[in-house]
Amino acid sequence: MDRRIETRLTRALRIMHPILSAPMALTSGGKLAAAVSRAGGLGLIGGGYGDAGFLEAAYRDAGNVRTGCGFITWSLAKKPELLDLVLAHKPAALMLSFGDPAPFSRAIRDSGAMLICQCQNMTHVRAALDAGASAIVAQGAEAGGHGATRGTLSFVAEVTDFLAHHAPETLLLAAGGIADGRGLAAALMLGADGVLVGTRFWAATEALAPHGHQLRAVERDGDSTLRTKAVDVVRELDWPEGFTIRVGSNAFTDRWHGREEDLRMALAEEVPAYKAALAAGDAEHSAPVYGEAAGLIRAIEPAADIIARMVREAISRLETRGGARIA
Repeated sequence: MDRRIETRLTRALRIMHPILSAPMALTSGGKLAAAVSRAGGLGLIGGGYGDAGFLEAAYRDAGNVRTGCGFITWSLAKKPELLDLVLAHKPAALMLSFGDPAPFSRAIRDSGAMLICQCQNMTHVRAALDAGASAIVAQGAEAGGHGATRGTLSFVAEVTDFLAHHAPETLLLAAGGIADGRGLAAALMLGADGVLVGTRFWAATEALAPHGHQLRAVERDGDSTLRTKAVDVVRELDWPEGFTIRVGSNAFTDRWHGREEDLRMALAEEVPAYKAALAAGDAEHSAPVYGEAAGLIRAIEPAADIIARMVREAISRLETRGGARIA
């Protein structure tokens, strides 16, 4: 029988392994979410910027496999009817990120889904608890995609202590830079009940990321990313202050990072050029949305293989304490 790591998270969600895949916008479709769930974790479909067609297709691809979903909260506020669409599929969990969860929290909790709130600072953590979150994701700045400035290591430890004193029943997941069993083991040692993994699953065979973008992440190391606003400018997305997007550096970011006002003046030309590059999987002229964990990725692999290796390595690390010996 395969070995497993049991935590409060695995018991609460009735899963084998304390691993959730991040609901990455336009990347986490039904095939990826279902593959993660079949492998013993819980896959989250990416609700992203509120495309009903994408969500319906994702649930068709997931079939009858038990999954969850996640939304960019400020975008969901513009199309709140999408929450009903997702809740009709009876998700095991629903994650809200980047905005006030309070307007949606009651409907989620009343549905029976676990309310998970992704947080980037302690103010977010307090707001999530006020909204009745059953689980907190402490997301460090190492993460790919949108985030803020806190580092994963100290942020997870601080949230662990805060929850122990103020909300001991609330579950905690770590996110940001976690791509293998070492990261899972470290998160558990810091006090987390599990992990939310983005970049490693972004480079899974079932993910919807452009193949050319995935190859770029495999080729590069963790130094190859930056946090920027230029990508959101060219995509004409009005993100709230305090959040930037981490992407792989390339010709596009070399040209426009730090020159966002100039980019706004050139959108008539740059928007169609960016969209064409994205459709072609051009990793130089459109943004590969990966995090610092790219330096830990050696190949594009099935989600099941990623999870199996992560769990084996985490068990080994936890049993040996990483090779340290108390003299």
